[in-house]
Amino acid sequence: MSKLREAFSVKRGDMSFSNHLRKLAQPIWDAQLKHPFVIALGDGTLPERKFKFYILQDARFLADLSRVFAAGAVKAPDSDSALRFAKLAEETITVERSLHESYGTRWKMSAEQMTAVPMAPTNYAYTRHMLSVAQAGSAAEMTVVALPCAWIYCVVGRHLLKKGPPPKHHPYRDWLLLYASPEFAEVQEWMRQKVDRWAKTAGTEEKRRMEESFVISSRYEWMFWEMAWNEESWPV
Repeated sequence: MSKLREAFSVKRGDMSFSNHLRKLAQPIWDAQLKHPFVIALGDGTLPERKFKFYILQDARFLADLSRVFAAGAVKAPDSDSALRFAKLAEETITVERSLHESYGTRWKMSAEQMTAVPMAPTNYAYTRHMLSVAQAGSAAEMTVVALPCAWIYCVVGRHLLKKGPPPKHHPYRDWLLLYASPEFAEVQEWMRQKVDRWAKTAGTEEKRRMEESFVISSRYEWMFWEMAWNEESWPV
């Protein structure tokens, strides 16, 4: 963490603020592409038991992510941004949940049963981090804390499909196609544009908080894969 802290003080030059944030967290992002869960997800060898654990935890995660976007709709400094955040809150519940529910059908689980699964420790900690920033921070800070989720999944999706679309028999084809899609990429692109615009008028302390939140969320993204790979549970 010390190297990341030192990087906080590095001058950005002409680099956009969102790219500056990614540069701060790049070692964490690189580690995600090498995580055994991500590798097995991409080549289709991931045990379904671990994928099921991941999907059920992700369903709980998305419920709180929609609340983060709803907070953005309240805090947005302009009506267009407020409307887009409200739409993101809705889409988080409907579009991505439809993918989860298709897997729920495979596992003979209702939507209510899926969302009743207890949160694993990492999932609970990550969502509390995001909700805390969304509650106490500015619109820029709220956007930054959720940005790694949208951006990293886009990077992972494209990375796993860099050799082409998955074959029809791939067990996780639907997941891969969703997160490698241009429609999903557009979400993180819009969020980055907002971060870059709002960072221009943010003070030094606000920017420092944005940097810290982004790095922490990036760490939690890696930990989410680790959580699913180990099928994490509460120790006591």
